[in-house]
Amino acid sequence: MLKKMILGSAILLAFAGCSDEKKHKEQKAVPALPVEIITIKEKNIPIWMPYTGKTQASSSQEVRARVQGILEEIYYKDGDYVKKGQKLFKIEQTDYLASLNTVKAKKARNLATLKLAQADVNRYKPLVKDGLAPRVTLEQYEAQVATIQADLTSNDAEIKQAELELSYTIIKAPIDGQASRRLVDIGNLVGKGESTILTTINNNHPMYAYFSPSEEDFQKIKKFKDRDVMEAYITFDYQSKLLQNMSKLGFVNFSDNTVDAGTSTVSMRAEIPNEDNSVFPGTFVHVNIFVTQRFKLIGIPPEVIFEDQRGQFVYVASKQNTAHKKYIKPVYESRFFTLLKKGSLEDGDKVVISALIRLRENLALKITDVTATKGIDAVIKENHLIPELPEKKK
Repeated sequence: MLKKMILGSAILLAFAGCSDEKKHKEQKAVPALPVEIITIKEKNIPIWMPYTGKTQASSSQEVRARVQGILEEIYYKDGDYVKKGQKLFKIEQTDYLASLNTVKAKKARNLATLKLAQADVNRYKPLVKDGLAPRVTLEQYEAQVATIQADLTSNDAEIKQAELELSYTIIKAPIDGQASRRLVDIGNLVGKGESTILTTINNNHPMYAYFSPSEEDFQKIKKFKDRDVMEAYITFDYQSKLLQNMSKLGFVNFSDNTVDAGTSTVSMRAEIPNEDNSVFPGTFVHVNIFVTQRFKLIGIPPEVIFEDQRGQFVYVASKQNTAHKKYIKPVYESRFFTLLKKGSLEDGDKVVISALIRLRENLALKITDVTATKGIDAVIKENHLIPELPEKKK
């Protein structure tokens, strides 16, 4: 009986050994996984702090009717780009021309009266001097001259007011920009009891982008920024492939002096060029603010980072071209890259950036080095993250 048991065990061990050897051969037969890697090197990397923001016209003016009347003419088409001083609307002028002519006639009448009164004064002066006429009569004529002169001063003021009101019947563009649709049609009464809004003009060049970093971020920016005028790189969330590369480079030109009590944020503003008027007010944007480039760090793509119970890690290719986990400690993360201090990774480490779903510990790899096209330098260049201060508009 014992011999049978020993024989059975030997047979089982033999089968088990064959099975293990077969599995080992199968594992050896699995081809190496083709992957792309980037070679790590510590360097001075420009740090851009990302925020979401909203665009606003650098100047927005409501065009209003300042006098009452019937709208008679419209000189532009809805959506036209107009120049400062360009005629936009005309209000019926009949009443205002009549008022101006009336006050001009009053002045002409007073001038004639003044001429006669002055002649009386000139005629009575020698008579009074020679005692041939009473002084009281001369004084009456002199008072009449002074009264008429005061009336003429009043006439001049009335003429200026009438001319001003007449000028308001021709409504001109207060700024350069794009005019919105007309809000009142020809034939409507405008300006009765209020200054009726006729249209709105937005000056979209330059364009402003407002964003609100937290108070803590604001203090970091203030502490670590390399220069007083910080670059601002604006990108858009357009889904169309034709528009995905659309971006604008500008600079920060304003930060508020108060922390919002409700959100603990500080309002800031970036100014961006918009000569082609491709960006409209009210657009949601990504505002990336350049802070500093004076710290040496390691940069990797954010999408290559995994996480387990021990923390965050990446896969690196060993000298034997096998995959191994390496745990990291990020110090800064953005849409473009994640930055690490030296120690998480070392110069020369080969971080795997493709076939991420199929990676596992000790997996054989067939590597292709794409550092030149997908490394941190390429990411910085592709996304225009090289600090280059634009000229500030005078």
